[in-house]
Amino acid sequence: MKFGVVVFPGSNCDRDVISALRDELKQEVIELWHKDSDLSKFSKEDCIILPGGFSYGDYLRCGAIAKFSPMMQSVIEFANNGGKVLGICNGFQILCESGLLPGVLLRNANMQFVCKNVFIKNEGGEVIKIPIAHGEGRYYADAETLEKLSSQKQILYRYCDEKGDMNENLNPNGSTENIAGICNKQRNVFGMMPHPERACSTALGNIDGKKIFKELFSIN
Repeated sequence: MKFGVVVFPGSNCDRDVISALRDELKQEVIELWHKDSDLSKFSKEDCIILPGGFSYGDYLRCGAIAKFSPMMQSVIEFANNGGKVLGICNGFQILCESGLLPGVLLRNANMQFVCKNVFIKNEGGEVIKIPIAHGEGRYYADAETLEKLSSQKQILYRYCDEKGDMNENLNPNGSTENIAGICNKQRNVFGMMPHPERACSTALGNIDGKKIFKELFSIN
């Protein structure tokens, strides 16, 4: 499969994503500029990634301006036709603002930017160590949406400790039900606040991020 990485003004994790995929996971990667709109090189088997950063400076609301870019209009169409899309951090915010994922990302409960390693667990209960770096990563959705996410198994990752236990003290941003990542009902659109691309190299002392890319996209 191929990966396309969208670059917005203010993106600052695009190079990290490209390096993780191309150098560490040996995948084909194509950079996509926000003013372009051509995704004809990609099929449903491929994936478009929206990286972290501060798209358009987050001057209005995180991800609120990026959703109107020419490339995002194509990404929305691509996702609605079954193509795979992953949003990381600011990319997750953009997916929620675009309506491709339910809910919203709010200011962290402690009102501070948080940058550190955390533990998250996937649907199978496996604990993974991944970095976070965000000021508005508090996932929120109403009770009805949360019930649907749970019943349809759309909650991919939750914040926990190294043993997989969860409580409020282990939640770095106040996210509802410790949610760190979700997907849509069709399971082709994924969003998460932690940065798996920052945990793919032995030089960084952590390769748990590879597990996330592999389990989401079944790559070797």
